[in-house]
Amino acid sequence: MLDVTGHDGAGPATAARPKPAGRRAMIGLLGPAFVAAIAYVDPGNVAANLTAGAQYGYLLVWVLVAANIMAVLVQYQSAKLGLVTGKSLPEILGERLKPLWRRAFWVQAEIVAAATDLAEVVGGAIALFLLFGLPLPLGAVIVGAVSMGLLAVQARNQQRPFEFIIIFLLGIITIGFLAGLFVSPPDPAGVAAGLIPGFQGPETVLLAASMLGATVMPHAIYVHSALSRDRHRPDPHVHVPAPALARLVKATRWDVVVALAFAGLVNIGMLLLAASTLGGAEGTDTIEGAHAAITSSLGPVIGVIFAVGLLASGLASTSVGCYAGGSIMEGLLKVRVPLMLRRIITLVPAVVLLSVGFDPTWGLVLSQVVLSFGIPFVLIPLVVLTSNKSLMGRFADGMALRIAAVVSVILVVALNLALLWLTFASAG
Repeated sequence: MLDVTGHDGAGPATAARPKPAGRRAMIGLLGPAFVAAIAYVDPGNVAANLTAGAQYGYLLVWVLVAANIMAVLVQYQSAKLGLVTGKSLPEILGERLKPLWRRAFWVQAEIVAAATDLAEVVGGAIALFLLFGLPLPLGAVIVGAVSMGLLAVQARNQQRPFEFIIIFLLGIITIGFLAGLFVSPPDPAGVAAGLIPGFQGPETVLLAASMLGATVMPHAIYVHSALSRDRHRPDPHVHVPAPALARLVKATRWDVVVALAFAGLVNIGMLLLAASTLGGAEGTDTIEGAHAAITSSLGPVIGVIFAVGLLASGLASTSVGCYAGGSIMEGLLKVRVPLMLRRIITLVPAVVLLSVGFDPTWGLVLSQVVLSFGIPFVLIPLVVLTSNKSLMGRFADGMALRIAAVVSVILVVALNLALLWLTFASAG
């Protein structure tokens, strides 16, 4: 297959002639961001957004809006880094960090990846319970088995088919989580009030951190650079002329904006649905309770559609999460574990926790808090690298983008520090 560099894989690498930048050709370059966007609509998002909407109405809408704007920014930076350098973010960090720091960085990244996978497998298991009454541990095993099939497509270097499957599942997720809004539309005045930043005690700060961790996903930032590289620059030694590279960067910008717009719409829609439907209902602090309340208020059809969306979310996001974990390990440690083996290993914690009766919804929310604390560790290196002109050349971040990225990092760190202070203050 001929890629944008003009190298067909049959002969030596040659400089490319840029292709015409027509609309149809530009659309053909889209896709990697939609795979990364799946991480933004995983079951952890469902738990955090439903909890926020059910307990506090429209209060935290502003958190999702701000987080989604931040997500567009950082995902674009990650994809651009992979395109320009031909390397993933973990690879570049693995080359620049000293051995001890590289291993320490990998440990925190793996903890983040494990928290992600826990949320995704648990969410899929809950969906199977809601749809078919299957025990949660069995549901987790089934989710893991199906995700192996999806990963097998990626393992055979079939990037485009893998993207098409994930985009199809994203469509199901969108329908599943937004269908209820057509039956129970939100209050416009409440939505407008929710756009004004504010909290109501430590619990809302915890939820905000959870929502931020569920929206700006560290593993999605790591993996997006790898997805862009694998699609457009599988051989980093092939020279890509500046016009062709500029065209790829432009296509990537649109890819990220469109994909994250879908993800943001779904996230905000979940919170609005919970606020308009679940406010004051009993038992909505769990996904099962929220599903029961949605079914009771909006009818069984909407309840089934919601559960199908949750299942698609779990299946798609756990596949992408496992792929991200493999990219992180390979880039930082230069160790490549087969995706199937990694899938089996990372499935174990979720099955064990569900088998011992751990509250699945609370586990989902806590996993997103863990992700929130992992965000600075990926954002700070990303901002530094994409601002480095010796690495990025003419594609280095401009001043406006750099300032926006620094502000994002400061906001994330400030929110996490506030969360720590309020948690210990309330405990004392």
